[in-house]
Amino acid sequence: MQRTLSHQLPTQVGATVRIAGWVHRRRLLKSVAFLIVRDAAGLAQVVVTDPAVRAELEKLTEETVVEVTATVTANDTAPAGVELTDPTVRPLGPPAVPPPFDLYRPALTASLPTQLDNAPTALRHPTRSAALRISAAAVAGFRAALDAHDFVEIHTPKVVSSSTESGANVFALDWFGGPAYLAQSPQFYKQLMVGVFERVYEVGPVFRAEPHDTVRHLAQYTSLDAELGFVADHREVMRVLRDTLAGMLGTVGERAGAALATLGVRPPQVPAEIPAVHFTEALTIAGAPADEPDLAPAHERALGEWARREHGSDFLFVTGYPMAKRPFYTHPDPARPAYSNGFDLLFRGLELVTGGQRLHRHADYLAALAARGEPVEPYAGYLDAFRHGMPPHGGFAIGLERFVARLVGAANIREVTAFPRDLHRLTP
Repeated sequence: MQRTLSHQLPTQVGATVRIAGWVHRRRLLKSVAFLIVRDAAGLAQVVVTDPAVRAELEKLTEETVVEVTATVTANDTAPAGVELTDPTVRPLGPPAVPPPFDLYRPALTASLPTQLDNAPTALRHPTRSAALRISAAAVAGFRAALDAHDFVEIHTPKVVSSSTESGANVFALDWFGGPAYLAQSPQFYKQLMVGVFERVYEVGPVFRAEPHDTVRHLAQYTSLDAELGFVADHREVMRVLRDTLAGMLGTVGERAGAALATLGVRPPQVPAEIPAVHFTEALTIAGAPADEPDLAPAHERALGEWARREHGSDFLFVTGYPMAKRPFYTHPDPARPAYSNGFDLLFRGLELVTGGQRLHRHADYLAALAARGEPVEPYAGYLDAFRHGMPPHGGFAIGLERFVARLVGAANIREVTAFPRDLHRLTP
């Protein structure tokens, strides 16, 4: 008999089916016992009245893997309006050692460190797995949105020879007796691939050895990167980003509706045109000094509140960051060279996306490096492509875990990360 998943049971009333999953909970009452079985699709309620079956049920522990053959019976008070009656219950392994917390409770009561220490079982809880389902749907939406705009997915190296891509710290490693580093981003490679496909994207891990110990930073996270050629300026990149976010949230709604319901989340609407303010205006709105070189988290929160209040938007572009705070490959604003054709996108008062227009002329790169007092040699392999003709281009990068955390209202980015890597955690 083919296995039936829990969400398929309402269409099988009156039929004999076989389900399999984990013992989510047992409720042993005087005259009846209930077995709640959890599978990847949800929960199924099994009603046990046979004394022999009940005796076997009493031997089981939560999280034991079982197979149940039974009749599907309508019951409005049961999950999804059906339950399984006259069951045969067969363990598919030995009794499980119960985890150090109850997975059947509506919320995990264990501390976050305890959950992370026991991630393989904590992630089975419906609230933890729901966040990961939303994450998977967001990635699917990212790919689908860019595929529809003729982007090509690429896969770039995560071990590189140079640590000079940005000012962030890097993880060094031994590469056959020589130095190598974990890649901080696919930035250089996605720019080079614009010279091949014009429009490219990548979904992959990036590594930042910055000693942050906050609720919003990880040492390894998933970056959703895109780069497109033949742009007029950064505003064209912003329009593509807007459409990409709308596609991501649309797919989350379509594919992860049950997960959203589990977490009580309603995805926000992406405005047809996301409001944008120049960096100098953002400082005024946030009440920051006019000579502030960057936005602090408190400034971002104030801007998020302003965008919600003035525009009814959970999203806000801040454009024109000072060139001094942007990487050397950033294109300056032709009208205000001290400021960049770069942007950040804030999502509910938190930086979610960094992007902008890049330099595309070889001579401009040489001048930019000279202005910063940086040598050309470490970038030689990257810069060589610009000698052979590159179009005006730009792109952006979305932090997946940060996006999901903000979407579901998680207080800590680790709540939506399966196996987080940070300043203190390298296991499990």
